[in-house]
Amino acid sequence: MVYIIDQYGRPLMPTERYGKVRRLLKNSKAKVIKRCPFTIQLMYDSTAYTQDIMLGIDAGSKHIGVSATTADKELYAADIELRNDIVELLSTRRESRRTRRNRKTRYRKPRFNNRKRGDSWLAPSVRAKVNTHLKVVSDIYKFLPISKIIVEVASFDIQKIKHPDISGTEYQQGKQLGFWNVREYVLYRDNHTCQCCKGKSNDKVLNVHHIESRKTGGDAPNNLVTLCETCHKGYHNGTVKLPKTIKRGMSFRDATFMGVMRWAFYNRLKELYPDVKLTYGYITKNTRIENNLSKEHYVDVRCISGNPLAEPLGYVYYQKKVRCHNRQIHKYKINKGGVRKRNQADYLVKGFRLFDKVKYNNKEYFIFGRRTSGFFDIRDLQGNKVNKGSISCKRLKYLYTPNTYLTERRFTGSA
Repeated sequence: MVYIIDQYGRPLMPTERYGKVRRLLKNSKAKVIKRCPFTIQLMYDSTAYTQDIMLGIDAGSKHIGVSATTADKELYAADIELRNDIVELLSTRRESRRTRRNRKTRYRKPRFNNRKRGDSWLAPSVRAKVNTHLKVVSDIYKFLPISKIIVEVASFDIQKIKHPDISGTEYQQGKQLGFWNVREYVLYRDNHTCQCCKGKSNDKVLNVHHIESRKTGGDAPNNLVTLCETCHKGYHNGTVKLPKTIKRGMSFRDATFMGVMRWAFYNRLKELYPDVKLTYGYITKNTRIENNLSKEHYVDVRCISGNPLAEPLGYVYYQKKVRCHNRQIHKYKINKGGVRKRNQADYLVKGFRLFDKVKYNNKEYFIFGRRTSGFFDIRDLQGNKVNKGSISCKRLKYLYTPNTYLTERRFTGSA
């Protein structure tokens, strides 16, 4: 499928007449403006006839499914992998900032309550994913004349998941009702007894320990356990091991994210585009079963678009969102002798940028690491290295520079 925009930048209907596209490019009546998905711009005045195109979006916390269809044919399908490293990066930055302040400004007056948050404030990790959803839609509007958007979101009742029999006023009477804070609840839950030695150390000082680090597991009660100070210090010193029965409980991070972002994303879409509708997973499932379709992600998104029986495209554009900038000046770990190594490389190294798409041995890869010596680390979209060592830039052929998305085409086998 070749996507077309007119000379004024307005999207037209895509085409599969590859011979005509080749002649237009050869005669300079069109030019290539994007390689993946392949998009051309006409250099002459043309008609602006379009058909109704429905855009189905399967919103998610880790992946976004997209399918643009007419009544007869699927025109575009994509699976976008979202970034999930923002929480860790922010935690690392916070650690660096606090240690730096302890070294540089030890007597600086504490300031914790000097920041105001608006009613529409979202956590940075949630805001980044919502913005990625919006950018995906905006990019599709640049090469397809979309008529209507249908968004599938999920609604989770976390308390119902934890306690299937909950009802009525029980929603207002959680396990932590009557406790001052989470710590008091955890101590009461564990009967004020160390869960490692069961009181054999005779240490009366109790601590609340994170099973997983606070960075990844958070402060939820199912990630906390009571340990005496002897066991707590021994665990962090490496002399004590926790029993195998102590495990982190079920995580509801993705469910919480969907509950927060669905309305933020949907309301923002309605502000930007004229015709936006909402749907839910059970409707998609019913549509798929009624039309006797297989349970695949790209099939579900086609059902969301409202045209489940449209002819499949036969391939899906798999995209991975990567960070746009890395403003960290120095490496987090200091070398021997107190030398801080710079974290930022030059903008261009031997004419290549980070994440450039290149061809090596007739296969396409992405540059994940550059060295001034000219030997680069190239990988596929899953992050698998081509070989154990680096590859000379002289053996690489530059293809193009992605715009915040690493993209490759994957065949689905159903055309």
